Amino acid sequence: MTTLFISDLHLDAERPAVTELFLRFLREEATRADALYILGDLFEAWVGDDDPSDVGAAVATGTRALREAGVPVYFMRGNRDFLLGADYARRAGMTLLPDPAVVVLYGKPTLLMHGDLLCTDDTAYQAFRAQTRNPEWQRQFLSQPLAARLAFAQQARAASKAHQAGMQGGMETITDVAPTTVEATLARYGVDTLIHGHTHRPAVHALQAGGRERRRVVLGDWYDQGSVLRVDASGMELAALA
Repeated sequence: MTTLFISDLHLDAERPAVTELFLRFLREEATRADALYILGDLFEAWVGDDDPSDVGAAVATGTRALREAGVPVYFMRGNRDFLLGADYARRAGMTLLPDPAVVVLYGKPTLLMHGDLLCTDDTAYQAFRAQTRNPEWQRQFLSQPLAARLAFAQQARAASKAHQAGMQGGMETITDVAPTTVEATLARYGVDTLIHGHTHRPAVHALQAGGRERRRVVLGDWYDQGSVLRVDASGMELAALA
């Protein structure tokens, strides 16, 4: 049996083929897994569990069916869907995880993160993240009408694109993880393997931290094709879905 890890699907109504790819993945490969972990940014935007979007409803039906088939589904909020709450998680049959979280995979403690906390060189984003994770900010935001929240999400997406487009001449590295933060995080949690998404740079990195050999696995996004990490007792494989 295999444990599956995915992230950064960015599902929305404008990319129906990706939603269908995910739903097919749930119906086919995922049904044979020990568990499915979704490490954030399942949705392109999430403004509250009262959003009646067709994509959200279809995903909830698919993940609940998987859970009812006996495969646990774990979800960690990302920077796009950090407002996904307990109500939607119940409807979707998903168990919410904190970020970071340590899980034991086939006897080996493994650190899971969405990945944005590792991008500490992007100080503007980290300030925005701190503001929007504040419970009082979230309470005030969620108290607004749905239309106002959707408008805010559109503005935030435009601002994010402008922020990234403004990084020229090598400054694009600011949106990647900071190596010193990765090493400190691995040492703090005392694990040898870290799995995360967010950066859209799928790879398996070997590194030294605290005098030990460690491994950082970066999940890919689903813009062009799906990306999945398959882990079993014999090892792991990071692959693309056709």
